[in-house]
Amino acid sequence: MQDPYTPNTAEIINVKKQTLDTKTYTIHFVKKQKKFKAMPGQFIMVSIPGIGEAPFSLSSSPDAMGSFDTTIRTVGNVTGVLNRYGVGTRLGVRGPYGKPWPVKEAKRKDILLVAGGIGLAPLRPVITTIQQNRKAYGNLEILYGARTPSDEVFADEYEEWRRIPKTKLFLTVDSVPTGVTWPHKKGVVTGLFDDMETSPENSVVMTCGPEIMMRFVIRGLLARNFRKGQIYVSLERRMKCGMGHCGHCQIGEKFVCRDGPVFTYLDLEGLPDLTL
Repeated sequence: MQDPYTPNTAEIINVKKQTLDTKTYTIHFVKKQKKFKAMPGQFIMVSIPGIGEAPFSLSSSPDAMGSFDTTIRTVGNVTGVLNRYGVGTRLGVRGPYGKPWPVKEAKRKDILLVAGGIGLAPLRPVITTIQQNRKAYGNLEILYGARTPSDEVFADEYEEWRRIPKTKLFLTVDSVPTGVTWPHKKGVVTGLFDDMETSPENSVVMTCGPEIMMRFVIRGLLARNFRKGQIYVSLERRMKCGMGHCGHCQIGEKFVCRDGPVFTYLDLEGLPDLTL
């Protein structure tokens, strides 16, 4: 029986630059992993020998060949080294881990996705799932905010998303550099609430981004009569083992890696050390 902490060898087969500090890596296992079936919202642990290991959200579901995407911003030791790697580099991968987005429970319901910055990455598989099973879901609205137009991730996919039946995409940025044309809104992502049509009736909300952003998203939704149990958030907290053994990601009685990273706001309300 394989040690659950032992990673499987995987190889980078494509690298796509998203922003100045963010790239999407397409990865597949050197040996086919029969049990690697990931749901939207789950994460993996990526290790680099001699450097360390870190958790990253999956930004795609595994394809028929077992390849998958993870979109990573350069912010630390592991990501700094990974940023220098290209096609053919081998890594260690464990997972997938965690509780996924409620894509099964959301069938026959309207779906509102609210994302900020790289928080759009773990929501991208939700969009793909709806696109591939369009008749199973109601209306889809995507609200996305970034710091500047050049900080948007997956920008080359927006038009394809807009072509998905019964789908609307609204964009906003905090600021627009001089000389840059920006035909969309300017301001925080909650400023897009005035444009959305999704109502609390028969709908599910999924949001991901900085905690302070999600805090105001939740407040704005509650003010519009959305219920705490229909608002799902994804957290990122000091995850080390991915299996709820080490306790690094514990918040009150919850372990982010095992009980999350996807929670309803009802699950999280009142827990310590949260800004939600």
